[in-house]
Amino acid sequence: MHKVIFDTDPGVDDVMALLFLHNHPEIDLIGITTVFGNAAIETTTRNALFLKREWGIDAPVARGEGKTYNPMRNPTDWPVMIHGHDGLGNIDVPETIDLPIDPRPAHRFIIETVRANPGEVTLIAVGRMSNLAYALKEDPEIAGLVKQVIIMGGAFDVPGNITPAAEANIHGDPEAADVVMTAPWKVIVVGLDVTMKTVMTRKRLAELTAKNGRHLKLLSDISQFYIDFYGRHVKDEGMVVHDSCACIYLVAPDLFTTRPGAIRVVAGGIADGQTIQKPDARSFPPGNWDGLPSQHACIGIDAEKVMALLDETLVR
Repeated sequence: MHKVIFDTDPGVDDVMALLFLHNHPEIDLIGITTVFGNAAIETTTRNALFLKREWGIDAPVARGEGKTYNPMRNPTDWPVMIHGHDGLGNIDVPETIDLPIDPRPAHRFIIETVRANPGEVTLIAVGRMSNLAYALKEDPEIAGLVKQVIIMGGAFDVPGNITPAAEANIHGDPEAADVVMTAPWKVIVVGLDVTMKTVMTRKRLAELTAKNGRHLKLLSDISQFYIDFYGRHVKDEGMVVHDSCACIYLVAPDLFTTRPGAIRVVAGGIADGQTIQKPDARSFPPGNWDGLPSQHACIGIDAEKVMALLDETLVR
């Protein structure tokens, strides 16, 4: 069993990823930590509690600080045109969810859970990297206790999606992302190089919903607004399943091709949030990538098999 803490900002594509984690028989979801990004921290936390209630998820929910790693950056301008005003496709989520929240802030929850399960916990982070960076700042030794970190974010050999240089999750807190990429733990970055090749069409989602209406009716309702947005950007009428790809890597890494090398994140200027890898196979003069751990950037994907595994797991 893979023990997982899911660091998330629900967010429509986060919902599909969460259901994958909840349904997969080899995954033990032991915590959900919330971060700002697709909506404000109050909204993403409420959404996580809502999904926990609707799907009967046992994992506790811990709320993040709701602030960037660099105090000079202030998160604003939530992408309501993509995720809706409620963060879940405008399905009218209740304002309050009558479920308890873990009393610890998200970064403290991560620290204590990792220390209670040394060498066993995978962190899957699909929003800003703020919680992970705060955890490292408070307790740097956890880097040696985490099994691996799987990130949805970044763009290496393709353009970004928030600027030509940057992907949105990294761009929203680049200082935090750089801390996470350069820490001495194993990081796998599942970015736009591979996620843009995975599309859940409206037709395909409807067919899956017919097989498992109890869980997938809610997912389908939440996804329609997102599909309306993405329909202008993908070949078929559908949505790119960014966050689910990071979760699928956990159980099927053989479906991905990775490139090893140190990774840095640009903070500031016109390339703010750009992810740059120094491949291990290339030699360069001395620079800012030297002496850092070799991380893994996903550069290839078997999209057909990834989508088949996603389908199979969602309808369980």
